[in-house]
Amino acid sequence: MGLFSFVKEAGEKLFGGKDAHAAPAPAPAAAAAAPAAPSQDQLNATAGKAIETYIASQNLGVSNVKVAFAGPEGKVTVQGEAPSQAAKEKVTLCCGNVSGVTSVDNQMTVQNAEPEAQYHDVVRGDTLSAIAKKYYGDANKYPRIFEANQPMLTHPDKIYPGQKLRIPPL
Repeated sequence: MGLFSFVKEAGEKLFGGKDAHAAPAPAPAAAAAAPAAPSQDQLNATAGKAIETYIASQNLGVSNVKVAFAGPEGKVTVQGEAPSQAAKEKVTLCCGNVSGVTSVDNQMTVQNAEPEAQYHDVVRGDTLSAIAKKYYGDANKYPRIFEANQPMLTHPDKIYPGQKLRIPPL
């Protein structure tokens, strides 16, 4: 499937914004009595767990999901088993459409191999109808794209610039 790029500032806000991207500078000696700030490894682990929880909340039927997050780069590596190619692709979108994530390396295995979908990066002014017209030649096929991106999409009109969508084959 390869490495997928995403817009860092777009998406679900699952963890503490900039906190997961860079460990804070060491505290000055005068503030040494204050509790230690979390290390980069701790921040990465917390962000990885937040993404795992988000994936689980989508009920995609995947199992043994493990997410590694590298905060400074914004890279997510996900492993596990997916029942279908569609579920694997939805996991990629769950990981990538999170604020702070710039790329996803999906290393999941698939039980039932199928052709891979195309992807579309939403830009300002896009609608599912316009996207369907572009990929399928028929704006009325937008429900196919909406269904292919559920449960991450809750309504056909609620897409945003920077979001990446699955465009399944017809």
